[in-house]
Amino acid sequence: MKRFILRAAVALLAVAIIYLLAWPVPINPVAWTPAPPPELAGPYAQNSELTRVEKLKIDGFAPEDVAFDSQDRIYCGDDHGRIFRFESDGTKPQVFADTRGRPLGLVFDHDGNLIVADAIIGLVSIAPDGKATVLTTEAGGIPFRCANDLDVARDGTIYFTDASYKYPLTRLKDDVLEHQPNGRFMSYDPRTKQTSVLLRDLYFANGVAVSPDQSFVLVNDTSSYRVRRFWLAGPKQGQSDVFIDNLPGFPDGISSNGQDKFWLALVNRRDAALDSMLPHPFMRRIVWRMPSFMQPDIKRYAFALALDANGKVVQNLQDPSPQCFAQIANVVEHKGMLYFGSIGEHAIGRMPLPKPR
Repeated sequence: MKRFILRAAVALLAVAIIYLLAWPVPINPVAWTPAPPPELAGPYAQNSELTRVEKLKIDGFAPEDVAFDSQDRIYCGDDHGRIFRFESDGTKPQVFADTRGRPLGLVFDHDGNLIVADAIIGLVSIAPDGKATVLTTEAGGIPFRCANDLDVARDGTIYFTDASYKYPLTRLKDDVLEHQPNGRFMSYDPRTKQTSVLLRDLYFANGVAVSPDQSFVLVNDTSSYRVRRFWLAGPKQGQSDVFIDNLPGFPDGISSNGQDKFWLALVNRRDAALDSMLPHPFMRRIVWRMPSFMQPDIKRYAFALALDANGKVVQNLQDPSPQCFAQIANVVEHKGMLYFGSIGEHAIGRMPLPKPR
């Protein structure tokens, strides 16, 4: 009997090893060696600024972004497709609309319509009465798989991202482990109804923010730990460069305060295990085959930065405590307050705007 059990155990071990080493996987990872992550010192020094975040709860989960209408009412989405609206004081959250998808980025256009980057539906416009209209679902003949974030320029152009044309949001981890340039940055002209691809080859294209002077747009390149800048005017019009690189976390959303700052949400700190695997595609195939609890995952940590017009860190907000307002996906400044979207909470966050130190 003992011999039989031993043989069975050896056979199971052999099967497990063969599975981990040779079983086909649906991802095609490529080698990439990231720069060593910066220490939490200097401009990234650890602090507890975000312990003051107040939670405004909704009857839903993962409200990724926050937007405000002309009456200062507060809007957010959830993972069931619903858009909630709070009164301006943060009370009485009610369902305003339902995209029947997964609303991520939110911003109001100049006509009072709520424009939504919906990971399942595409780019959606929601009228003040709650009626939803789909604006666009593909670019260049390639459907969106994960419309992610957006901003509206002064001329009405909507700039937005498709995080990955290969993987839907439910397969985010596949896109991260593959580390292929599957993301796109695009524009939608509401006058001509034309969708144009402005940048390709992004690594999980994410947050979008138009500069106050309308000369450039910032786009978060999440899996490469950087923010890119696409020039809308001037001698570099139509070109792009790196705005800030080698961040200490995964950049998710970004927004402009309309004056002198861009607020950047770091949804999580860099993961040492993932960084060590990125130069080794074969290792990432093995990790993909492992149970999800053994794979790199998002941990609780609150992190947000303010950047000036040149990409310099001018404010650094963190909360490393286990009870932090976790997985901040967007930071929006509004009338002396900061509001926070999250992919890990049943609430949006709010706190008074801290003074720079």
